[in-house]
Amino acid sequence: MIFGDLNGTFSGFQESISTPRNQIALMNFSLPPTSIGLTRLDHEGRLDQRAVAEECPVALVYDGTTAAVMMATPSELEDLAIGFSLTERIVESAAEIRGLEIVPGPEGVELRMWLTPESGRRFKNRQRRMVGPTGCGLCGIESIAEAARPCSIVKREISLAPAQIGHAVHALAGAQSLNHATRATHAAGFYLPNGHLAVAREDVGRHNALDKLAGALAAQNMAGKAGAIILTSRISVDMVQKTAAIGACIIIAISAPTALAVRTAEACGITLVGIARGSAFEIFSHPEGIG
Repeated sequence: MIFGDLNGTFSGFQESISTPRNQIALMNFSLPPTSIGLTRLDHEGRLDQRAVAEECPVALVYDGTTAAVMMATPSELEDLAIGFSLTERIVESAAEIRGLEIVPGPEGVELRMWLTPESGRRFKNRQRRMVGPTGCGLCGIESIAEAARPCSIVKREISLAPAQIGHAVHALAGAQSLNHATRATHAAGFYLPNGHLAVAREDVGRHNALDKLAGALAAQNMAGKAGAIILTSRISVDMVQKTAAIGACIIIAISAPTALAVRTAEACGITLVGIARGSAFEIFSHPEGIG
C-alpha cells in the first residue's frame, strides 16, 4: 500500500512495517521521562518545585548509518522516526521502511530503521549527516543547494474561513499538555476545515514537533492535503519544506515567517499565515486559501 508520497498521501504504515506498532522494541534501557520536577527559587525567594521539560540526544539510524542526531523530547519517537524519514525525503513511502527499533541507551536514544534494498542504495548515495542543537533543521547538510532544495508543488484542496485561524491556534494551545506543565515546548497541529484539531504533537524542538505530526498523520492514514498545519513557532524555510512534503496547502503560526520561507511558500503554492494571535493574523502568500 502506498504511503507518504510528497503530495501528502500518507497511508498504509501499519501494514507495511515489519514490527507492529505495539511491539516496537525497547532494548536494555528505559526512555527518559518527558519532564522532571526540579527545585527552584521564585522571584520572592521561595523554594518550590516545578516541572521542567526533558530533552535527550536522539539519533536516526538507517541500515546502521546515522543520518541525523538532534535533541528531542523523548516521547512519540516512532512518529518522529517516520515523520523525519518522510519530510527529509530519506524515504518516499513507509513501505520503504522494513523495520524500526527504539533503542534507549545511557547517553541517548537510537531510532534504528531498516530500508528496502532500493531505498537503502539511495540513502547510501545521499549520505547526509546532520548533527545540531535543539531542533536545528539545517545543521550539517552537505551543500547550499541542499539547504535551498525545491519544494513539491502543493495542490490546493481546502480553504479556511478567517475566523477559523484564531480557532485553530486556540485549539492547539488547548492540546499542549506538556507545555502547560513546563512552558518549554513547541507544538504542531493538524486542523481540518470542519473545525476539528485532528492531531497535535509536542517537542522541545519545533522541527521535531512537525516531524512527529507528519509521522502521526502517516500512522493514522490521514492525507496531508486534507488539513492545515498549525505551529507555535516562527516559520523558517525548512518548516515550509516539511509542510510541502506533508502535502498541506496552508501553514499557520503564532510568530512571523522569514523572507525565504515566504518566497518558498509562494513558489510551492502554500498559503502562509503568520502572527496569528487572537482574531488578528497576516497572510504572506497565496491569500486565496483564506476566505
